[in-house]
Amino acid sequence: MSDGGSYYQRDRLWHPPAYTPGYKTSVTRSPQRALLSFDNSISEMTGPTFGHSIIGELDNDLILNFAKDGEPIGQRIIVHGRVLDENGRGVPNCLVEFWQANAGGRYRHKKESYLAPLDPNFGGCGRTITGEDGSYRFRTIQPGAYPWPNGPNDWRPAHIHFSVFGHAFAQRLITQMYFEGDPMIWKCPIVATIPDREAIERLTAALDMNNTVPMDSRAYKFDIVLRGRRSTLFENRMEGN
Repeated sequence: MSDGGSYYQRDRLWHPPAYTPGYKTSVTRSPQRALLSFDNSISEMTGPTFGHSIIGELDNDLILNFAKDGEPIGQRIIVHGRVLDENGRGVPNCLVEFWQANAGGRYRHKKESYLAPLDPNFGGCGRTITGEDGSYRFRTIQPGAYPWPNGPNDWRPAHIHFSVFGHAFAQRLITQMYFEGDPMIWKCPIVATIPDREAIERLTAALDMNNTVPMDSRAYKFDIVLRGRRSTLFENRMEGN
């Protein structure tokens, strides 16, 4: 939000265009008519509000929150960062939800079509509330890449989905986080829709060796910016791909 009380507008040149034929499903989802602009309503600018009471003890631990008779298979990682506004200020008390494929690239949902096996001890979803400085943190397994029916041999790079509720519906953001050094990022048709390399790099979590747990977990740092000229990019398909 700007100092004047209204939300910064998103820079549409920073975000990918809605119609990108290389990403096949965008063809049917893209608007068929000119966009209209509306002022934010009171409800869009004043809610919802979340509290720590809605968070379970293991909601931010994907290694343990679905475990039944052991821990999930895969490389253990910590993902952490801050949710920020356009001016670089931390946004406290945001609900941050995350979901992902398992180490083999398989999602646990009924529409999954990849043949990789499910992990009986990994559910692949969790949530947390940001701290007073906008910080968040969770443990998980590094997800695997997977094929998807876009082209004859298209694969999604390893990624984690995020849904963030800021202090108002106008601050809702759904996005994806990629991993530093993954060559699959630059081969992905979805990533290729983004016109600015800097924007892609802002979707890429940096390896953070200062926050690893020795002999246990690597760490990745991923900051999320709500709204504004350099906001974290929207994901335009919430489920699966």
